[in-house]
Amino acid sequence: MNAEELASSASAGGNPPAGLNDSTKALWLARAGRWSEAHDLCQTVEDENDGAWVHAHLHRVEGNLTNASYWYEQAGKPQPDGQSMLGEEWLTMAKELLGRSPQSSL
Repeated sequence: MNAEELASSASAGGNPPAGLNDSTKALWLARAGRWSEAHDLCQTVEDENDGAWVHAHLHRVEGNLTNASYWYEQAGKPQPDGQSMLGEEWLTMAKELLGRSPQSSL
C-alpha cells in the first residue's frame, strides 16, 4: 500500500485496512476525520517518535499550535508554519511511515 492508497481508503470510510501498524493506523484515522480515535491511538504507539509525530500533526489539525510544538520536539521533527499545508504534511508522513514498515507491501 502506498500513501495515496492509504488516503483513498480513509476517504472511503469504514475501517482502516488490515495490517497497518498503530502509527499508520492513527494517521489513517486522522485522514478519515476520526480525530479522537487517532489521538487516543497515537499516545500508545510503540515507537515513541512516530507516535509523537502523529500526535503533533493532530494538534496542528486541531489548531493547537503550542501543543503541536511540544509534540514536534518530542518527535525530533521540525514544526511546519501555521495551519498551511496540512494535507501535504499528512502525505509526507504517510510516505515515510509506510516506507519503513512491513505493511508497505500490503
